[in-house]
Amino acid sequence: MLPSASLLFVASLLTALPVNADGIYPKNSPVLQLNSKTYNSLIAKSNHTSIVEFYAPWCGHCQSLKPAYEKAAKNLDGLAKVAAINCDEDENKPFCGQMGVQGFPTLKIVTPSKKPGKPRVEDYKGARTAKGIVDAVVDHIPNHVKRASDKDLDKWLGQDEDRPKAILFTEKGTTSTLIRALAIDFLGAIDIAQIRNKETASLKKFGVTDVPALVLIPGPNAEPKIYEGDLKKKPITEFLSQAAKPNPDASGRAAADSKPKPKPKQKSKPASKPTSVADEPDINPTASQDQDSTEPSLKPAHVPIPAPPIPTLSTPESVEASCLAPKSGTCVLALLPGASEPDAALPQSATDALASLADIGHKHAQRGAHLFPLYAVPAINSGSGILREALGLQADDAQTVQLIALNARRGWWRRYSAEDFGGVAVEAWIDSIRLGEGAKEKLPEGIIIGAEPETKQPVAEPEAEAEAEADEADAESVEPEAEEAEQTVEHDEL
Repeated sequence: MLPSASLLFVASLLTALPVNADGIYPKNSPVLQLNSKTYNSLIAKSNHTSIVEFYAPWCGHCQSLKPAYEKAAKNLDGLAKVAAINCDEDENKPFCGQMGVQGFPTLKIVTPSKKPGKPRVEDYKGARTAKGIVDAVVDHIPNHVKRASDKDLDKWLGQDEDRPKAILFTEKGTTSTLIRALAIDFLGAIDIAQIRNKETASLKKFGVTDVPALVLIPGPNAEPKIYEGDLKKKPITEFLSQAAKPNPDASGRAAADSKPKPKPKQKSKPASKPTSVADEPDINPTASQDQDSTEPSLKPAHVPIPAPPIPTLSTPESVEASCLAPKSGTCVLALLPGASEPDAALPQSATDALASLADIGHKHAQRGAHLFPLYAVPAINSGSGILREALGLQADDAQTVQLIALNARRGWWRRYSAEDFGGVAVEAWIDSIRLGEGAKEKLPEGIIIGAEPETKQPVAEPEAEAEAEADEADAESVEPEAEEAEQTVEHDEL
């Protein structure tokens, strides 16, 4: 047996070994490699939904997740982006902190919003399996496919007449994942619609006799073309590229992947003599055909439910009863600023803070996860001014919102000190409170109604510590049995 000094020497040599520059994912991995700079261009500004893993190479649970994550990347190829960023690299550490990463691995789903470059970001809390990841990402893929019928087809064709259009004729009532992905690839370049085969007038208009069938209308005076190839993304992309090029962001890695090859050329026929594609793969295989399939085409587009506003405490008594009683647990209060004029709107910082808290509370409620109460306290409530003065916040700008967390039972409070009131930054602060992390200050005497003087030092709340342990266990759990049961399914079909 080596002496202790020798063991220490060997350990020091092991820790000095260089870490793979690519982290746990090699360059040929289907997982897209990111850094703090490329996240903005490849993910934040993308039209596609993405899932991003924040990891450290030394993390054993990250290594365990790797096979499932790469499998998910293969199944989602061309439909969504599956990426990873090594938070152990010095250049990435500040960015990982800004994204609210508290442990490894952390998975976040990034969904495009109406504001370019400002996507919605939410934590993935599902199963750490390829199927769980695929299903969750597909639920967030936007649907830009028009559901047309005999009644409104001509109206849709007349909109933006100079823009090419494509129509998928199908017997299915749901919109497949692939057609939604194609609509994103050609967003703003080609409008895409879906029509069921029961709309007989529309089928007759384009001479379609068998479904599924894909028809391209290159322009207002151009002859429609019926697609004859395999119902898979790559050849369909080449076919549609006759009319318009896909967006530069059209693939998981580079726009060059979506450029059509000169050979083989796609043939087209007049609409009066279509070629049947009835023998091609079904547009939407049913769940009964493959219950273990990771093919998520049966799922409709995800429609987010608006977050309800957080409750308002409009009287000093309501503040005392909710948060300042001797046995009150953790509360988060948004102390709103006073209005400069009677009917003046809240400043943007206050509006952003309230929206962020509402989204965070709504997210936890949907997951059935425990979260302490979140309240808004308007300036007209005299209790707000009392709290500001007691906590030394009265010198701050009266037009600034103050976010504070306090626990009357434990006798501590914390202030949100950042200037960014966006969802990511506020949620990172909320998570640090929930996990019992960060410095706390002692509540001044007299704030807690009917409380005896507190002599003990503030400590982390037991239930917060228990919840932190539960969250950590959930974040690090891997389901090998479920993973073994999964079957690889071709996702490149309509």
